[in-house]
Amino acid sequence: MLGEDGLSAGIWQALATLLLASLVIMGSPGPSTISATAVGAAYGFRRSLGYVGGLVAGTVVVLLTVAVGIVAFLMSVPHGASVLIAVSVVYILYLSFKIATAPPLAERGEAATPAFTGGFLLAIANPKAYLAIAAVFAGTSLFRQAPVLDAAIKTVLLGAMIVLIHVCWLLAGASLSRFLQNPTISRVVNVGLAAILVISTAVALFG
Repeated sequence: MLGEDGLSAGIWQALATLLLASLVIMGSPGPSTISATAVGAAYGFRRSLGYVGGLVAGTVVVLLTVAVGIVAFLMSVPHGASVLIAVSVVYILYLSFKIATAPPLAERGEAATPAFTGGFLLAIANPKAYLAIAAVFAGTSLFRQAPVLDAAIKTVLLGAMIVLIHVCWLLAGASLSRFLQNPTISRVVNVGLAAILVISTAVALFG
């Protein structure tokens, strides 16, 4: 029996399951989310928005890729997966170095920050993103009798969750920035976040 809003209790339950699963699986620490936190801590909220915007845009591209079923095709291209992983690893190592060696905020001036392009490339080359989004996308069905509508609604909802998750991780990192005026604290935090970024990437690749 449908309620006044036209949605059955089963659909509401599936919707809650979808959002909770996306929060737990997609929002867990990984190369994209940890890099958002690390860049936010190293450069502050405002100066990190371009980079995190790239992460969001790239992850949405991954979502759309999963939604239209291109992942299987991409991974069937000879060496396609290996190239993506290599790009991801190289950029993450570079980004980790930049974060670890970033000067305290008080001394930074207008030094260049990680850009939109870097975030975008990292997101589309992030192996965890494909696995996490595919697991969430395939794990819940809102409208079993209308697969196109089901895919469209899930794409919109997961797109919103991608934005929310990355902004939350960025805010978490930016909240540390006020402590990073001190050179010693700044170096310890930046090196720690850079190390976590490398470790989270290794877990995503080999875990």
